[in-house]
Amino acid sequence: MAIVWFCVAAAVLVGYVLLDGFDLGAGIVQVFVARDERDTDRVLSSIGPVWDGNEVWLLAAGGTLLMAFPALFAAAFSGFYLALMIVLWLIMLRGISIEFRSHLDHPLWRPLWGTTFGLSSATVALVLGVALGNVVRGVPLDQSGYFFLPLWTSLSPSGQVGIIDWYTLLVGAGSFLALAVHGSLWVVLKTGGALQARTRLFGAKCWVGSVALTLMITVTSFLIQPNLLKEFRRYPWGLLFPASAVAGMICTRYFSSRQRDLGAFRASCFYLTGMLTSAAFSVFPNVLPSNISPDFSLTVDNAAAAQHGLIVATWWFIPGMALAIAYSVLVYRHFAGKVE
Repeated sequence: MAIVWFCVAAAVLVGYVLLDGFDLGAGIVQVFVARDERDTDRVLSSIGPVWDGNEVWLLAAGGTLLMAFPALFAAAFSGFYLALMIVLWLIMLRGISIEFRSHLDHPLWRPLWGTTFGLSSATVALVLGVALGNVVRGVPLDQSGYFFLPLWTSLSPSGQVGIIDWYTLLVGAGSFLALAVHGSLWVVLKTGGALQARTRLFGAKCWVGSVALTLMITVTSFLIQPNLLKEFRRYPWGLLFPASAVAGMICTRYFSSRQRDLGAFRASCFYLTGMLTSAAFSVFPNVLPSNISPDFSLTVDNAAAAQHGLIVATWWFIPGMALAIAYSVLVYRHFAGKVE
């Protein structure tokens, strides 16, 4: 049952990245492609009906981890407290920026909040990647099951590590570019004219950088996390995950270059899914690896709730997620098509 919930938690996190990822990317995009307030309005209108609903999936992911892996939830929220507070404030700032921007029609007010939205979106994308890098690298969990990480130390991914080192920054930069591509494809899908053309060009440039960083992250991850190679040797079928990421990356460029925009966006979703499932596969059966000793790692067994609790959680999870999915489908169908 614990393994099932590990897969469920991974699936919900993937859902959050796919949905909230494109509106984070749209925030990044509008900083670079918007030439005037009308362009900014169109970019924000493309995500306006859905961005707050997308963040429901972040709450669902947190609730899933709390229900299924309370030990992981407790350890992660204590060790990553500073980083999580930064993410919380940035998410609040994104919402405030969207709402406040339209409250006053002033030549300084509207650009201020548009830029704030873009910068906060970019920082969230970076921080989420840094967090993923910490999970893959491992944290200094000891026998107590808890840890503390300063924001940074020597920027080395070994020894006395911090939240930020060269490896986690590399993953953060990869996350930033991947979500910039994802957001670009969404804006291209929802807009037209000169704005669409500029966004398509911006997305193509980000795609080149994303390919380079994906290759660098893949190589360094095998050096940083020894469990990765061990898992792929034990379960060769796991190569399907990185293979799907490669296929998604190639198809993203193929479809985008032929202006098959819906196909390109779906391919980007496929790429992100492949990368995230590869990361989950690389740490399994751990849910939070220890870089002090493998014996101190939190695994699907020692971090999971009791069997009865997992069964009860299943009966709450199914109708709750069914409602969330139904709401998302309704909203996306209702607001389908280009923005005016």
